[in-house]
Amino acid sequence: MSNPGTPTLDQLRIFLAVVDTGSFAGAARKLNRAVSVISYGIANLEAQLGLTLFEREGTRRPKLTIAGRAVLAEARAVAQGIDGLRAKVKGLLDGMEAEVDLAVDVMLPADRLGCVLRAFAREFPTVSLRLHVEALGAITAMVLDRTAVLGISGPLAAGVEGVECVSAGSVPMVPVAAPDHPLGRMERIPPGAGRDYTQLVLTDRSRFTEGQDFSVLSPKTWRLADLGAKHALLREGIGWGNMPLPLIEPDLAAGTLVRLAMPDHLGGMYRFAGVWRRDTPPGPAASWLLDQFVALGQNDAEEAGLTDI
Repeated sequence: MSNPGTPTLDQLRIFLAVVDTGSFAGAARKLNRAVSVISYGIANLEAQLGLTLFEREGTRRPKLTIAGRAVLAEARAVAQGIDGLRAKVKGLLDGMEAEVDLAVDVMLPADRLGCVLRAFAREFPTVSLRLHVEALGAITAMVLDRTAVLGISGPLAAGVEGVECVSAGSVPMVPVAAPDHPLGRMERIPPGAGRDYTQLVLTDRSRFTEGQDFSVLSPKTWRLADLGAKHALLREGIGWGNMPLPLIEPDLAAGTLVRLAMPDHLGGMYRFAGVWRRDTPPGPAASWLLDQFVALGQNDAEEAGLTDI
């Protein structure tokens, strides 16, 4: 029974660089090493493990063997664990942040945001805060681009490489229109009726939503990047659309908007997640913010009959 040796972290980083760039030369450029050093590192790693990780014959580009593919996931886990350890230690050495960049989804209830930030100002009077309010995939994009150290995102953050997520509550999204809109005047809305009228749709310009639509029923759409503008146009009767229930509850009470009982489009639960880069965990002040949003989100009630958006 053979026992593999213990590879070094440098060997694993070389291995991952070859996989990610697709070549030994690409890995050399990425790591600022000579190609011969990359080749030597891979040869040593294969010798340590007793496995052939790349097929080199009959192909111009190194191709992972079956054993190489099996090792890849473990190598990434080790590298990410080391990155997380170094980032955590850096945070401890650096101490409290001077400033926190926070990005929040526009669907987040305003009273919740205000409650958390008011408490933050009391708790961390020496820490400046920069707040970004964006829509859809823009939150995750800002975190990945390091524009924000912490994001409170909608469901688009799930599964994005390099990002950690934790559940932070939800909000019901419901279809509404002005009372004088044709859909608003219908006592019983037949299936498919929403397709006959303009739907106002919130959109953004991030790479995570390019070419995607969410809860879009009608082929006739007006696309807006601002939730406040969408709210105003709905009240003007220009179209119908989905809105976060807490935001339009005063309109429903006042009669300036009506909730549409559409049999084929009930709305859905829009779930929030706290997000941060795996290699840059939030510091003490940002971690406190994250904990507050997560704790408040645990009290969110599910709306009967609504599935996840």
